[in-house]
Amino acid sequence: MTYLETINAAAAYVRKQLGKLEPTVGIVLGSGLGKLAEQIENPVVIPYKDIPGFPVSTAIGHKGNFIVGQLSGKTVIAMQGRIHYYEGYEMTQVTLPIRVMKVIGIQYLFVSNAAGGTNLGFRVGDLMIIKDHINLLPNPLIGPNLEDFGPRFPDMTRPYDPSLIRLAERVAAKEGIVLRKGVYVACTGPCYETPAEYGYFRTIGADAVGMSTAPEVIVARHSSIPVFGMSVITDVAHATDDEDYVTDGEAIVKAADAAADKMSLIFRKLIEKL
Repeated sequence: MTYLETINAAAAYVRKQLGKLEPTVGIVLGSGLGKLAEQIENPVVIPYKDIPGFPVSTAIGHKGNFIVGQLSGKTVIAMQGRIHYYEGYEMTQVTLPIRVMKVIGIQYLFVSNAAGGTNLGFRVGDLMIIKDHINLLPNPLIGPNLEDFGPRFPDMTRPYDPSLIRLAERVAAKEGIVLRKGVYVACTGPCYETPAEYGYFRTIGADAVGMSTAPEVIVARHSSIPVFGMSVITDVAHATDDEDYVTDGEAIVKAADAAADKMSLIFRKLIEKL
């Protein structure tokens, strides 16, 4: 089966589960951020393991479901957990859910993640609007171009939609939520970064680092889907100055969960205004 056939078979299965539902907004929920999916009304739950040709998420804090239903007056399809390159999947598999969401008709993509703060001014629990990214993962568009989705050489001048960023800043100001804004760097993982790597990422212009997101955004922009992205800062570079400091995966999920309410509010308000 070709990759295009895999995409279409998975999309056909998802469509069959949806009946008359037609999602216009796709949402990718990262580590510890699945709480927003629980706010979707009249949810249809589609486990990844039931979708033909679909990879299964194995990461901490990722349940591995599509959740489809109503949120802020719109029909949305949320990924309750994403697929990562470090799990051993090919990049075509990592980004398959985005391709499937495109086929079933999404017009916007919202992405979120838990990230380490390389910016020395960041603190645990900060929310950062992603204004740009540096992708150090394999590019998901390598290989034959999917002409039905987009051009061979897609423009990436504005990977994160400026109008959605401005709208998020207005929403946050009205709600009294302080937001950071910065550049996200995506690397392979699965080990957390060394202090020297934190310093390197900061030197090349990154404010936060993680193991996801950029490939999904590249694939969405290949299909001209506007993207809004947000990181929850769950650990910080300056903490590594403490000789007893250890980066802990469970603590990261807990920090993401603690900030999830604020991020969920911003996402809901943004979707309401689309």
